[in-house]
Amino acid sequence: MAKDVPDKAAEDGEAAEGEAGEGAAKKKPPMMLIIIGAVAAVLLVGGGGTAAFLVMGHKAPAGAQAAKPKPKKDAKKGDKKDDKDAPQVADGPDGVVFYTPPDIVVNMQTADGRPTFLKLKLTFELPDPSMADTLDENMPRLQDMFQTFLRELRPEDLQGSQGSYQLRMELKRRVDLVIAPAQINNVLIEEMLIN
Repeated sequence: MAKDVPDKAAEDGEAAEGEAGEGAAKKKPPMMLIIIGAVAAVLLVGGGGTAAFLVMGHKAPAGAQAAKPKPKKDAKKGDKKDDKDAPQVADGPDGVVFYTPPDIVVNMQTADGRPTFLKLKLTFELPDPSMADTLDENMPRLQDMFQTFLRELRPEDLQGSQGSYQLRMELKRRVDLVIAPAQINNVLIEEMLIN
């Protein structure tokens, strides 16, 4: 009988090991499934992103190859080629100079209170290159004048060719007021986005 007791204890120990082995075996497959699922998700997302980049992302836009105006060089201020916010100066036909200030972004008024933004890329047509220095010196005043004026506009004010024409005339008037007695020839709207 003494042998029966140890045999029973041995059977109980084996049964306990068997149950623990089954419990451990049950825990491993779900953990393995989670790991495999995570790896598959990472590969799927990474592969999709890589495919999208290769298909769409690495080509330069068609307009990027066009000649860009060279930035104005000034001995006092250094070379502004690396500064995207620096005004750009380019020679035009018949002695005209094109001056492109930094882009203007303002929050406009709307009747329903939705946030609406206006982004303008302007170019000023100057009668001679010396005007570029005058505009550089007065750029903080010009930006303040533009911000104050453009914030009061509504999207409806800019609709159609009449809205665009009125905007150009108002901007020219304000530039001429700031740099008086000098005057610019024209304000050109290169880009106008309302969002």
